[in-house]
This record gives sequence, C-alpha cells and structure tokens, in this order.
Amino acid sequence: MEYLALVLFVLVFVVLMSGFPVAFVLGGVSLLFALAATAVGVFDLAFLHSIPNRLYGIMTNETLLAVPLFVLMGLILEKSRLADELLTTLSAVMSNVRGGLALAVIIVGMLLAASTGIVGATVVTMGVLALPAMLRQGYDPKLASGVITASGTLGQIIPPSIVLILLGDVISNAYQEAQLAQGNFAPETLSVGDLFAGAFVPGLLLVGLYITYVVITSHLKPEALPARQRTQINRALLRQVLVSLIPPLALIVLVLGSILAGYATPTESAALGASGAIVLALLKRRLSLSRLRQALQDTLTTTSMIFMIFIGAAFFSLVFRGLGGDDLIRDWLHQLPGGAVTAMLLVLALLFVLGFFLDFIEITYVVIPVVAPILLMMGLDPVWLGVMIAVVLQTSFLTPPFGFALFYLRGVAPAALQTADLYRGVIPFIGLQLVMLVILALWPELATWLPEALYGP
Repeated sequence: MEYLALVLFVLVFVVLMSGFPVAFVLGGVSLLFALAATAVGVFDLAFLHSIPNRLYGIMTNETLLAVPLFVLMGLILEKSRLADELLTTLSAVMSNVRGGLALAVIIVGMLLAASTGIVGATVVTMGVLALPAMLRQGYDPKLASGVITASGTLGQIIPPSIVLILLGDVISNAYQEAQLAQGNFAPETLSVGDLFAGAFVPGLLLVGLYITYVVITSHLKPEALPARQRTQINRALLRQVLVSLIPPLALIVLVLGSILAGYATPTESAALGASGAIVLALLKRRLSLSRLRQALQDTLTTTSMIFMIFIGAAFFSLVFRGLGGDDLIRDWLHQLPGGAVTAMLLVLALLFVLGFFLDFIEITYVVIPVVAPILLMMGLDPVWLGVMIAVVLQTSFLTPPFGFALFYLRGVAPAALQTADLYRGVIPFIGLQLVMLVILALWPELATWLPEALYGP
C-alpha cells in the first residue's frame, strides 16, 4: 500500500504537466485516487474526515493573513511606479562607477525584495526598466540578463518574502510534529519572525556576492560593462535621492524592524506595510483610483490562487499519509548511509529539480510537509532548514532551461536578447547561489545567530 502513495505522487506530477490548475489537480486527483483505493480495500475514507478541520485551520491561521497584505504592499509599490524612480535615481548616482547601472539594479532588486517579496513582479519590472537601458549603454547581454534575473529572485530569500511566510507556517507545524513524535509533549514553537531573522543575514550576504561579482567582472572584463560616464553630483540630484530613496527605505525599515524587534507579528507588520505603501503612493501622487483598483484585483486573484492550493494540498497530504507514504519516505531517508547529511542533500536535490516544474507554493505545501518532520527528527535546526530550502528554491528559479525567472524575463525582454545569452548569463549567479549554500552548510550560525540573539535559544 505504501508504494501506492508514490504512484499518487507521480500521477499528480504528470497531471500538473498538462497545465490544468494546480489546486484542482491536487484536490481532484487525490480524491479520485482515494476513492479508487477504497474500492480495492487499501484506503480508509475516514482519513478524509479531518478535511473540515484542516480547512478551518487554514481559515483561522493568522500568520497566513500576512500573505494578501504583503502582496498588496508590493503591488501598490509596483503600480505607483516607485521602482522606476528608485532605479532612475540610483543609476544616475552610480553612473560614475564602471558597471554602475548593474550595481543599481542589484540594490534596487534588494529593496524591491524587501518591500514586495514577489519574484515575478520584480523580474518583470526590472526587465522592462533596466534591460533596454543596459543594452543601450553597451552592456554584455549575458551579464545584463544575469544581473536582472538574479536580483529579481532575491524576493525568495530576503524578508518579507512570501516564500518565507509559507515556509514558516509549514516548518512550524513540521517542527511540532517532529517533537511530538520524539515524546516531547510541550514542543517549542517556531514563528515566521524566526525565519525572517534567519534569512536576513544570508540574504544580505547573497547581495554582497552579487555586487562582488559585478565589481570583479568590471576589472577583469571591462568590455562587458560600459565605460564610466561622469555625472555631476549636485544639490538637485541629492534632493532627488532623498525624495525617492528615503521614503521606501523607511517603510522597509519600519516593516522589518517591527518584526525583528518583536513589536509586531508578521501579519501586523504586513498591515502596516500595506497601509504605509498606500499612504506613500498617495503622498507622491502616484496612486490613481484605477491603479488602486487594479492592485486590489491582482491581490484578490493571487490570494485566491494561493489559498485554493492550500485546500488542494490538504486533500493530497491526507491521502498520501493515509496510504502510508510518509512512513515509506521516513524509512528510506533513515536507511540512507550518512544519516542526516545524506538525507538533507537528497531532499535539497529533489526540491531543486521540482523547482523547475512546480511553483514554490506547491512544493511548500506538497513536498515539505512530508520530508521536513523526518529531517527535523534527525536533529536539524528548523530555521537553518527553512533558509536552506529557500535558497535552493531561489536557485532552481534561476536554472535553465526551466527556471521561472528566465521565463518572466524572456516575456518582456527585447527581441535582440537571444535565449542562449539569457541562459549563459545566469550561470555565474547560479554558481554564487551554490557558494551561498556551501557557506550556510559550513556555518549554520549565519542563519541561527540572529533569531537566537533576538528571541533567545
């Protein structure tokens, strides 16, 4: 019966490749499979009796309320074109430096990641704004596309990432499940704030690796970046910097600072961020009624899609466990030579490959609930595990030929940019991602130090 669970997993994966909506694939295929398995006497439909409790738990989960609020915050900042102003100002300030526009793209990508947490929107925005300008200035198309796609995916790892919010919810449940299975009936808790704090330092280090690569490339291959263009730094430019940079930076500090300092939960901070983004856009006279309506409609669409996937994933996980799939996976991982290290490498490799074909939401709510409790029972730190998973998913978003970020940029890139250049351009940044994973593996304290310093061990 346990192997039927693997048949279910493969069947779901195959149907997903058809392009049918993910939520209905997860729920519909799982339910039909459960009925067929019941008909042959290998599944008990009593497992599905907990579906109402699962759905009620999703409805009353305050942590998940942060998702639509952060999505709204990001969309308001996007629709009000504050990103345009940021990029224009920073590129003007840094134009005296070789590769200054590339550095400006990385910094703006970091700021958008910390204010939106939406990868697709960031890649598209940067592709529309920065890529034509970089090509006009003589940038190597490979370097230009690599910088944009890599910077756009920073929203996967830099808080308040939607990925981290969903991962925090799933890993928190898995951590409690692992402790209960080990006989600890007063389990420790893990919050989304812990995962935000854990990802903060690795996210900044990754930005530092990107910047270092661009600086070194500007010296080793000056032909790949345009020559310095002298821009006079005057009072008007400094005023423009203050007007365009300080307000969104203050909003980011307010949102992240309130979470990390423990003054507000992620949901409360998300509400603060969404309200602040609306006020900021209104003060700058960038938010018309039509743009606000479009932002609200897009938020509703995105949120509905995410929560429908939650419901479908609830059906899948119950049927998968009812068939004994979690026991089978647990036995396999425990029997691997090398213990937790081998199991962790195998799981990360699986997530990396699945990231080519599935969105992070499906991976988070289909795969991670199965493997995370097993890894945590092997003694892995939950915060470190969550950050490692986030970096792996970010890397898979960049990796050709299936990386989602590549599709996003290809959709808005000029026809002059060849797909081969796009693929070659991300390879150095994939290498930097792997370097970041190795650094995190060797020094887990980079992910665990800040949460412990802020909230205690």
